[in-house]
Amino acid sequence: MKFGINFIKHGQRAEAINMGIKYVPYNRQEKIIKLFKEAIKLENMRKLDKAKKKLDEILDLAKDQYPEFYFEACFRLGDILLQEDNYRGAIKCAMRAMRKVPSEELYLLGAERIKAIIRITKENNRIHEFSKNFGITLALVKDNPELYAFLTALIEIARGEQKEIPEEIKTEKLREALGILLD
Repeated sequence: MKFGINFIKHGQRAEAINMGIKYVPYNRQEKIIKLFKEAIKLENMRKLDKAKKKLDEILDLAKDQYPEFYFEACFRLGDILLQEDNYRGAIKCAMRAMRKVPSEELYLLGAERIKAIIRITKENNRIHEFSKNFGITLALVKDNPELYAFLTALIEIARGEQKEIPEEIKTEKLREALGILLD
């Protein structure tokens, strides 16, 4: 039995359900911000699995309505994966972020972050991890010719099959990222 009691209290909506009061965030954006704070706190406490769960929640909430939050959650999740030495996972998260990027400014920021991921991967001698298991990620970026060419080149370079940067890649930071691997 649900009662029709709804009121605003300190930015939250309270709902009376079966004689109990349950507080839920007033809107999706506030919920996302709250989850970001929790995820960062958990990451700082080195509770990475719990932080990843919070970021997954953000991805679900932000997917269609808040592309900026989606972008940031993808890259923050990628940062955690880097801490766990999951370099392939970090690049996959970066590609997810880049395919839904809402502005050129964030696209360029994402390219810079990808460059950092690749530099870290190379410094740790783990480039070979980019040589396989990108089928789903390739399918996700197939509508963006630059990202598709970038990911394809990344895989081929990791396999030792490619020695130059494809001309479809116009963004300088993405070209520089592949250049790190070719040096």
